[in-house]
Amino acid sequence: MKCDRCTKVATLHVTEIEEGEVREIHLCESCSQSYIASSSPAAGSGEAQPAGMSEAEQTAVEQLVCGTCQLTFREFRRQGRLGCPDCYVAFRDELLPLLENIHGATEHTGKFPQRAPDVSRKRQELMRLQNDLRAAIAEERYEAAAELRDRIRRLEGELAEPATGADA
Repeated sequence: MKCDRCTKVATLHVTEIEEGEVREIHLCESCSQSYIASSSPAAGSGEAQPAGMSEAEQTAVEQLVCGTCQLTFREFRRQGRLGCPDCYVAFRDELLPLLENIHGATEHTGKFPQRAPDVSRKRQELMRLQNDLRAAIAEERYEAAAELRDRIRRLEGELAEPATGADA
């Protein structure tokens, strides 16, 4: 797809909604820089502000700091990269909505390595079933929860069998 302002390849795709009207904008790298600089609510700082937060809440969130690498949430927002694995824990509450918005979910649901041991696959399935069970109970779908509970018990039994067979 080409840039709406020039003939280069578009790398930034923006959907704007103003007064109920939806408009898509496709921009190349250089045009996107000028678009962001001119339309950003925080154009002077180069950072967009989180929506739906008071100024005090925004300030508190931006001052969060990872205890391991000392990266602040403001620095993460500016550079777009976390400093270490502990940043995921330190910024968890702020990252979950961001990841859900970007990926549509907060847990990986992609392919599983073909060479992974059968036990790893079963443990992954067990974790998924336990999450589904919690959701079914929260939504008061008790019949579905009972089926999930039974599947979990069978899977736990399968996981326990190889361990007891190895001990004997």
